[in-house]
This record gives sequence, C-alpha cells and structure tokens, in this order.
Amino acid sequence: MSRSAIDIAKSARVAFEASQLLTSEQRSNALLTVREELERRKDEVLDANKKDMIAAEEQVAAGKLSAPLVKRLDLSSSEKWNSMLQGVTDVANLPDPTNKVTYATKLDDGLELYRVTCPIGVLLVIFEARPEVVVNIASLAIKSGNAAILKGGKESSQSSKILAECIRSALSRSNISEDFIQVVQTREEISELLEQDQYIDLVIPRGSNALVSHIQRSTRIPVMGHADGLCTVFIDESANVDKTRRVVLDSKINYPAACNSAEILLVHKAILNSIWPVVAEELLKANVELRCDQKTLAAITSLDTVPGLIKPSKPEDYETEFLALIMAVKAVESFDEAVVFINSHSSHHTDSILTESKANASKFCKMIDSAGTFVNASTRFADGLRYGFGTEVGISTGRTHARGPVGLEGLVIYKYLLRSGAEGGHVVGEFGMGAGKKRYAHEAISMMKLPFEEDAVIADASA
Repeated sequence: MSRSAIDIAKSARVAFEASQLLTSEQRSNALLTVREELERRKDEVLDANKKDMIAAEEQVAAGKLSAPLVKRLDLSSSEKWNSMLQGVTDVANLPDPTNKVTYATKLDDGLELYRVTCPIGVLLVIFEARPEVVVNIASLAIKSGNAAILKGGKESSQSSKILAECIRSALSRSNISEDFIQVVQTREEISELLEQDQYIDLVIPRGSNALVSHIQRSTRIPVMGHADGLCTVFIDESANVDKTRRVVLDSKINYPAACNSAEILLVHKAILNSIWPVVAEELLKANVELRCDQKTLAAITSLDTVPGLIKPSKPEDYETEFLALIMAVKAVESFDEAVVFINSHSSHHTDSILTESKANASKFCKMIDSAGTFVNASTRFADGLRYGFGTEVGISTGRTHARGPVGLEGLVIYKYLLRSGAEGGHVVGEFGMGAGKKRYAHEAISMMKLPFEEDAVIADASA
C-alpha cells in the first residue's frame, strides 16, 4: 500500500531527527555500503535502465520527447556507471561539513558563543531525466546529514526506482533509517509535498526555467533554483588560435546534452577573418550546426561543409539551450559589448573567455554575473565532481546560500551555540553601559574544539 505525501514527509523528518547523533564515520560507512549494494545489483539497475531507454526512444519516434534527453537517461556506458560509483566513494572520503566552528568569541568570563555548521534538514529534490542523480544526491544528503525525498522525471522512473531500492536496502543495514532517502514517482505526490513546509526545509528543482519557476510559485518552502545552462564562450581579440580551437570544440562537443555545454559563441570583430574560420571549420567537422549572424556568416562562406550546417541565426537562437550539436554565433565590436551581451542573455550558469590579455581575463571574471567565469578553459569543467566536491546536487544559478555546483558545503547552514560556565549562569540584565554593569568582552576564542562537543572543529580560515 502506497503512503501519502504527508506520511513520506513525516517519516523523512523523523529519520532526520533520529540521525543527529550519528558520527561522521557512521555516515561514511553507510555510503560505502550503498556502493557495495549498487555494484552487487548492477545487472538489475541496467535492465531497468534499458526499459526506460526503450520507452524513451519510442517517445522520441512519436515526437513527444527530445533526443538529447534520451542520451541523459543512459547508464550503460562503463564511464558513466563507474563515475557514479566513484562519486559515492569520493563523497564518503570527503571531510564532514557539519560541526565546524566558523566563529567563536568570549562574551564574558565563562560565557562563550560558537557558530557551528549543521544540516539543513529535509530536502525535496526534483530533477529531470538523469537517473544517476538519485545516487549523487543521496550520497551528498547522507554525508551532510540531510534526509532527502527525490523525484526524477517520468522518463527515468524504472531506473530511479531500482536505484532507490539499492540505497534504502543498504541503509537498512547501517545506523541510518532507510526513510532517510525516499523516492516518489508522481506529480500529484510532488504537489502535496510542496505543501509540507512543516516537515520539508528546502526544495531543489534542477531542470528547465519553466520547472524552477513552477516550483517557486507552488510552495512556501525555500527554493534553491537550478535553471537552464545557457553558457557562452567569448573569443577575445588577443586569443590564441590553437587554444581557442581546443577549448571551443570541447565546450560544445564533449557532451552536448549537458547543462554546462556551450550554446553561444561570441567572436570579436578583430579575429573574424583569422581565428573564427579555423574554429568554425573544426566545429563543422564535428557536425556542429552553426547559426550565425550576418558578420560571422560572411566570414565562413568559402568553407566546404555538409549542406545545412551553416544557417542564418534568429534572435531566439541566442536564448535557447539546444542540448545538441547546435551553436549560435555572433560577432561583437568590443570586449564591453561581449560582457553586456552575456549578462543580458545568460542563464548565469557558466561563461568562458579565450584571451591572452591578463587585464581582459580579470575584467571578465569580475564583470560577468554568472556562477562560473572561466579563462581559457572549457565550460564543461563546471561540475561538482571536477571541482573536487565528490558529486553535486546541481548547479545553482541563484545568488543566496549556494552558487555554482552545490556540493556538501552548499547543504549545510549553521546555528549559534551559547554556553555559560558560571555557577549562577548568565543573564542579560548584568550587562550595559551604566554604573556597575558588565561590558561584553568580545574576545576571539582560538580553541580547536567546542568544550562540550568532541567532534566539532574550528573551520580552517584558508579553506
């Protein structure tokens, strides 16, 4: 018998509260058990994934689903499967993000104040297509001490179901309740869960702008948005041709269906007849369709190519996440025009500049309002695994709490702990500016551990 949304939310809250005294070692051991279970049941997972793939391909043939989405579903490649498993191990081996003291001060003799990192609580994560996200998010949630309720796209329902079964089975053999990680399947369940602000602390939707906007309008629970990846590469006038060719090509063709794949290419007018034709030729050899404005189109008319790969661009091309071998190309008169264009068309995900000018590189990183600003590097590096986070919940394009790839540190908040060691305790009435009143000491505390919390450590200020 299926449980109601409120029962799911309640059980997640109970599991979260019951986990608060678990040690970092216990959480890491639970993750290693999850990996073992996934390895043991690999054939079951891939069989379920194959069913999702067959159903999705039928939807593509019927014109009801996009081909790039199907590619995101596939777990069968050894690289993708092994990367998923390695992500679990990497997260298990990362330092515990909780119980770190980030501020400590002495208010008075025997009165100490500490700011300490702690889990957010219960997460509701809604994502589209990629089934390995179930494992990625579950790993981060377990390590950071957050319970999680997950909802994948209907296209990955079979895969998500078996992956969740593996995780819950592993947790049942650990110190963590299996209800710490739960998966729901229907939109109706999500609609009801979005009303459970008493039990759920944060919603993380990852997918299209339409999905994120819908979730934000539908709940009182705080939302950490992960919107489209409309990434741009700008070829500056001082760019190196060989470096540019490599970086632009990788940004587009390494994995076109990913949110960190480049969709827009800006070309400085000074290199329209030098570097741009070389880059265009490489992209065309890789079967990338180029949708060009008048100036970039005129510069490559002499190139031999497959008919139909070069087209005049339309205004909407510069606002479209293609997730395919398509790139919108535009010439700009100056560095400043490129910055204005990116900031007005970007989804604020990741943008990169190709330049040999240190001044322009510095200005680009400061002026571009995106979660990732890169210099002479592929946009595809925007990823929690590549950043060393083990894996990621998603890439947040917002401006509060967490931005960019959201790993463990993005899944903790903090609380203030105040401890009095005085015989009679401390009261505020003793302090003030008048005669006989105490003054606050406000002296930094340098001890490395809380006096009443053995596992808490002072955060490294250089981290």
